[in-house]
Parts: sequence; structure tokens; C-alpha cells
Amino acid sequence: MSKKEEFKEFARLHPELVRNVKSGSASWQELYEIYDIYGTDDRAWNNYLKNNPSSNLGNITDLVKHIDMDSVQKHINTAQKALGLVQELTGKTPSTPVSKGPVNPRPINKFFED
Repeated sequence: MSKKEEFKEFARLHPELVRNVKSGSASWQELYEIYDIYGTDDRAWNNYLKNNPSSNLGNITDLVKHIDMDSVQKHINTAQKALGLVQELTGKTPSTPVSKGPVNPRPINKFFED
């Protein structure tokens, strides 16, 4: 297998490389040169391959930090108002029991209201 084919296989195993190229933080040429010089040595790929759980946790905390809680609360209030309006229009509230048939069972010997 040629060095180029080995690099392609390495890139298939690490989709983070594709994300780096698409985001513009690296080019395929740069990545191939790193592979050509260092091979699959983990230290050479630390900036490009971020598989450790702490980096994923960091991404999640960054996401949570950027959430506007006032906006979320406004959307929740709007949804609650819409549900209240639907309940008023239909006349059904969550506490209204749905009838499931006759309360007293029909006698076995009685047919069609004889």
C-alpha cells in the first residue's frame, strides 16, 4: 500500500480531519505532510484529533454557556399560553377524566336494552 493510500485510510478512521479541513483550520496538504513526517504518532495529531472525553465535555459546556435563558423562558411561556388556549377551545383540561364506557357493567342476560 502506498503512503498516499495509507493516509487516505488514516483520514477515513479519523473524521475529525475532515472537519478540520472543512472549517478551514487545516488543508489536506498540511495533514498529508504531517502524516508523511510523523506517521500516526499521537503527539503530532493532538491539535487535529480531539477524541478525549474532556474536550467533548468542554464543547458541551461552551454550548450551555451560550444559551440565552431569557429567550428560552419566553418560548416556554408562549408554548404554555398556546396550550392553555387550545384547552379552552376544546373544553378539555388535563384533570378532566376521559370516559371509558359504562360505569356499571351490563348484565350478561340483557341484550340491546330488552
